[in-house]
Amino acid sequence: MSDILVELKAVSKFYDETAALDGIDLYIRKNEFVTLLGPSGCGKTTTLRLIGGFEQPTAGTILFEGKDIGTVPPYKRRVNTVFQRYALFSHLNVFENIAFGLRIKRTPEKLIKEKISKMLQQVNLEGYEQRDVNSLSGGQQQRVAIARALVNEPEILLLDEPLAALDLKLRREMQHELKSMQKQLGITFIFVTHDQEEALSMSDTVVVMKDGKIQQIGTPVDIYNEPKNAFVADFIGESNIVDGIMHRDYLVEFAGSSFECVDFGFGPDEEVDVVIRPEDLVLIPAEDARLTGIVRSVNFLGVHYEMIVEADDETAWLVHSTLMAPVGSRIGLGLEPVDIHIMKKVREP
Repeated sequence: MSDILVELKAVSKFYDETAALDGIDLYIRKNEFVTLLGPSGCGKTTTLRLIGGFEQPTAGTILFEGKDIGTVPPYKRRVNTVFQRYALFSHLNVFENIAFGLRIKRTPEKLIKEKISKMLQQVNLEGYEQRDVNSLSGGQQQRVAIARALVNEPEILLLDEPLAALDLKLRREMQHELKSMQKQLGITFIFVTHDQEEALSMSDTVVVMKDGKIQQIGTPVDIYNEPKNAFVADFIGESNIVDGIMHRDYLVEFAGSSFECVDFGFGPDEEVDVVIRPEDLVLIPAEDARLTGIVRSVNFLGVHYEMIVEADDETAWLVHSTLMAPVGSRIGLGLEPVDIHIMKKVREP
């Protein structure tokens, strides 16, 4: 039996002449934590709304366990949503907010109490049943919103940037809590964010989107270490992206020198994009390096120094290192073949 829970086939969504989604294909497995990641306007929230039934696709098919749900209304889908602003009922206390969906389903009162008691333990809000939701902190309100969604036992929980309104410390705490909750409950989470660190730290699978199209799908490690194009490399973390020429398999030229790499499958002397992460550039003596330059700026960021090194060809290299070279000094930058990532150039239409 297939473990695919949701599948989108050639799905497009147009608003007048504008394509919010342009023929995307995507499948999501049971018990998977999937994050839709991209800048504003990339189509990630539209994708979430289509899965939830709040929008209808202009073209394509949405399947749930192999059955077309394109015309099934939201309340008949085994899906619940947690929105960025939580949408709690201000006139109801914590218990009644969580109980709302169960009461609509005419769930017996004894079962409601049992379910809510269990759910309050799950979200660390035991004893808060009678609290006014307006008296809660942002993190507590978010937990109530999550409890209200999960108490209905959905097969999929949709989360539309639910951590965006929280401060940094609380947001990181909630990231760990959400991931732990998802693993414990065994529910599929589909999470929308524009925060790369959030996506990498929480997800089983990351879907990177731009302009209504999927750029790459993969594990956080794959997305970070093996970006498919310059957009993904630049959007996921920080990157140095320079022009290069792939002379042959495993040999690329950039910054005026040729370097061994681990990539292959390119045409002879093909123009490529070369991606090097700033933490992969190692400070070495200039006389030992093929890549040299002058340190133009140094910032201390706590766990490492961030330096801008201007190379002899005037390329500015971003370097992250636990070592520091003073401004104005000439240094060399060393790197291993595995740290050089080669990508085909994408020709914009």
